[in-house]
Amino acid sequence: MMRNHSAITTFTILGLTNDPQLQILVFIYLIITYMLSVIGNLTIICLILVDSHLKTAMYFFLQNFSFIEITFTTACVPPYLHIISSGNKTITVKTCFTQIFFSVLFAATEFFLLAIMSYDRYVAICKPLHYVTIMNSRVCRILILCCWVSGLLIILPFLNLSLHLEFCGSIIDHFFCDAFPLLKNSCSDTWFIEQVVIACAVVTFIMTLVCVVLSYIFIIKMILGLPSDQQRKKAFSTCSSHMIVVSISYGSCIFMYIKPSAKDEVAINKAVSLLTTSVAPLLNPFIYTLRNKQVKQSFNDILKRFAFLSKKE
Repeated sequence: MMRNHSAITTFTILGLTNDPQLQILVFIYLIITYMLSVIGNLTIICLILVDSHLKTAMYFFLQNFSFIEITFTTACVPPYLHIISSGNKTITVKTCFTQIFFSVLFAATEFFLLAIMSYDRYVAICKPLHYVTIMNSRVCRILILCCWVSGLLIILPFLNLSLHLEFCGSIIDHFFCDAFPLLKNSCSDTWFIEQVVIACAVVTFIMTLVCVVLSYIFIIKMILGLPSDQQRKKAFSTCSSHMIVVSISYGSCIFMYIKPSAKDEVAINKAVSLLTTSVAPLLNPFIYTLRNKQVKQSFNDILKRFAFLSKKE
């Protein structure tokens, strides 16, 4: 007798913990980090919009990076906050696929953008006299479009193959919908889909990492060839913020895909996902503002303007 697979219309999100007291702590932690990351990234977007000194390609890419950080964390954190506050752990199949689509789209686009930002730093340091010509506004817009199209192409194969799957289970052992926890609920063989997901992840990771590594090989070679310590320090400071963000992004990704034991795999994936969805978007604005003189100066100028206007009133 055939099972009625069509009965599965909702999934249950297990979340990070079932302990009510720990859930309160997780809720407080996530809502604080989410609000700070949104405020921090919005601040960077607004500073770049209003300050005429921040109109180079570097800040255009940084503005887009901040936008992706906001959208990525918004795709993952607020739905889980709603689950904790309401106590309703169920999510429809359609909503689950929607969350996977946006979270993977934003994550993949971010990796491609990090690669573009490393190329931008390469041009700025290795070809400074041609920087404005090479990284003109038209080229920058095309590169950003390529990032989004690439991110879309990464998620489409999984969606195309999995949208018509039938499900026997309804448990998502994560705090948001993700591809592998979702596929574990399928009635049919998902080996091929899993290989496609891994292939897309590896292609994204390797392609962008190669671009980043090659850019920094040329950058380091150029910096070491500079005659004075002051020149070397100045050149290094222009890309240090990007290097820190790249290290966080790729480091967490490598850590997630180092195969742990089956017992620890779920816990490690949850922990790393928590860091990438809450901590990384919070840290990035501070990394760029604290290590970038122009952004700090722009922020200070805006604060002075507000203080001056408030005194006048």
